Amino acid sequence: MPKWLMVTGVALLAGALFLTGITARLTPILQERIIKALQQRFESEVELNRIRVSLFPQFRIRGEDLVFRHKGRRDVPPLISIKNFTIDARLVDLLRTSNHVRRVHLEGLQIHVPPRRNNQNKDYAKRTKPRSFPFSIDEIIADGTLLVILPKKAGKQPLTFEIYRLTLRSVGLGRPMLFWATLTNPKPPGLIQSTGEFGPWQSDEPRQTPVSGSYQFHNADLSVFSGIRGILSSAGNYRGVLERIEVRGATDTPNFAVRISGKPVHLKTRFNAIVDGTDGDTLLQPVNAEFLRSSVLAQGVVTGTAGVKGKTISLDVSLSEARLEDLLQLAVKSDTPPMTGVVSLRTRFELPPGKRDIVDKLKLNGEFGIAAARFTSANVQKKVETLSRRGRGKPKDGGSDRVVSNLKGRFLLQNSVMTFSDLSFGAAGVLVYLNGTYDLNSEELDFRGTLRLRARLSQTTTGIKSFLLKAIDPLFRKKGAGTVLPIKITGMRTHPSYRLDIARALTLRE
Repeated sequence: MPKWLMVTGVALLAGALFLTGITARLTPILQERIIKALQQRFESEVELNRIRVSLFPQFRIRGEDLVFRHKGRRDVPPLISIKNFTIDARLVDLLRTSNHVRRVHLEGLQIHVPPRRNNQNKDYAKRTKPRSFPFSIDEIIADGTLLVILPKKAGKQPLTFEIYRLTLRSVGLGRPMLFWATLTNPKPPGLIQSTGEFGPWQSDEPRQTPVSGSYQFHNADLSVFSGIRGILSSAGNYRGVLERIEVRGATDTPNFAVRISGKPVHLKTRFNAIVDGTDGDTLLQPVNAEFLRSSVLAQGVVTGTAGVKGKTISLDVSLSEARLEDLLQLAVKSDTPPMTGVVSLRTRFELPPGKRDIVDKLKLNGEFGIAAARFTSANVQKKVETLSRRGRGKPKDGGSDRVVSNLKGRFLLQNSVMTFSDLSFGAAGVLVYLNGTYDLNSEELDFRGTLRLRARLSQTTTGIKSFLLKAIDPLFRKKGAGTVLPIKITGMRTHPSYRLDIARALTLRE
């Protein structure tokens, strides 16, 4: 064997033994410094299974099973748990007081932000004396992170964020860190892109850690919610602390549709919201929605219930000078809306969680008024005009009022059935008062009420019929009206049946 080759081999062996010796001595020192830094920074008990140090070809630390228990708490999941981590740094930077790290890569990162507790672990506070342990990290990469904010109230669902990609930069004490994140949104499914600032970390109360930034959400398929469809996009900004985040944003759904009608409209919303980061409950104040030529104003809350999966939306909704035909385009199946006009409406809106169709589980309770209402069906409009002429006592008159006036009433929607009460409307010479139901799924009508005519019954026709009806005019004449007739409207929306309610005719009282 050549002498130079032997010398080289000995030198390499000596170098390897030297590096192994240094690594063996450095490993416990560095593991102790890592644990100490993390304990003091996060005010937590820190468990670290083991680390491995390599010096060649570059200095690197690998670790496994790193766990943080905030203030020693064991009544909740660990504040932070990491399956594997890698630290890239210069050895000299770690041994200095600056503790500078170039890059950290985390795998299997889970963060469980605990609920606030009135009496923190006093024993832990006595045996630890938190102090600043300076360190800085240029970049942290933590793809596949799970962030869970545990609820304050027992039984409520935690707020969970699945972070598909996460990069943090300029990580250190006393200053916010920059972040770039891609979050997985479960419903409607899609990816949310967000950038902003997080921190500085509040080790005494993690829920008070500041966060701010902006987000974008594209191509969210609303068809996962039974009863509606459309592709939604949203953008906005947010700021606050983990347990209370203020959000301002907008959504755009060019092809929003409700199953019951199937006709798409371009829906846009602007909203201001306050999100309770402890459980995801949201205060909406307000939401402004626009579609076609109408706008809707709503404010309320989105809340969870202990032991129930999902959240209930409760809103106070108002419309002022909206178009009736716009609303009917969402609610009826025909290509032409049955009526047009200007709507004012107030209602309580409640949408509980669950897999049922939205129309079947939606609850509405409110009142409305419609000005300048007109029927679009020539058949219905002709009947209204005929009724108006007879009500004025001019059955042969060619003129008529085409506008239905003072259309108003109260409504209650429950289990896809709309119940109307105190429903009234008028035309020249005619007033109609109704109570009844309309089934949104079957489109079946069932109404009972009274028809008040300005003319006497005998004046609604001519010839021999008029003569014969004079004998019974007193039976149907009521105070304030020439004639009051009980009526009923039944059948399908497309082919309604209008009839006198003979059974009530002789017993009608005011």
